[in-house]
Amino acid sequence: MSLSILLNGARGRMGAAITAAAPRMGITVAAALDQGDYIASALSGVDVIVDFSSPHATRALLESALAARKPVVIGTTGHSPEEKAELLKLAAGVPCVWAGNFSVGVNLLYALTRRASRALGEDFDTEVVEMHHRRKKDAPSGTAARLLEIILEERKLDRSSLRHGREGITGERHVSEVGVHSLRGGDVVGDHTVIFAGDGERLELTHRASDRAVFAHGALRAALWVAGQKPHVYDMQDVLGLT
Repeated sequence: MSLSILLNGARGRMGAAITAAAPRMGITVAAALDQGDYIASALSGVDVIVDFSSPHATRALLESALAARKPVVIGTTGHSPEEKAELLKLAAGVPCVWAGNFSVGVNLLYALTRRASRALGEDFDTEVVEMHHRRKKDAPSGTAARLLEIILEERKLDRSSLRHGREGITGERHVSEVGVHSLRGGDVVGDHTVIFAGDGERLELTHRASDRAVFAHGALRAALWVAGQKPHVYDMQDVLGLT
């Protein structure tokens, strides 16, 4: 299937990776935009919008997509929970794949984390550790945020259970606590580990990405898939048939 896309965030790291990967998948980048460029005027002849730009640009992008009835793939992270909740309602008006991580391996990590959280429950303390390059602007990463959502859902906890790092005399770890730690340095593309620590044993689920091409390939795979879907907000679990 041939496909033409509008790529928003074309001058970023992911934009460059998508531009390089697109021809190998039979996809044409018909419009390459960045922050400040006007999206609506570039939508003619485009099949799908792919967005890896800034969280501040998401609302305008979705409004343009709704007006033009264009499917969307969103990989931008950094929205607050409140912002994302509002934007998801908007995104439901078009076929939309919204994911914090488009790697096939990471999405399998999501599925395994859900199964482990369900099976182990509160008998195992759970911590999420992520590391990215020094230039990443948001923390925790979108991938870590999704892992935390999965853990909270399975353990029937709310966001008040999250513990972002520790310092000083913190007291004993509460049974409902879910820790999250963000490391930054070097040129790390993305490492994520979910730790389930019980008495006498520990399970660690880890995914390490060494090349942004894996995310670009996944995002373009999502674009090919969403082009034939009905209006709804999907994620990569849907694209990969893991739901």
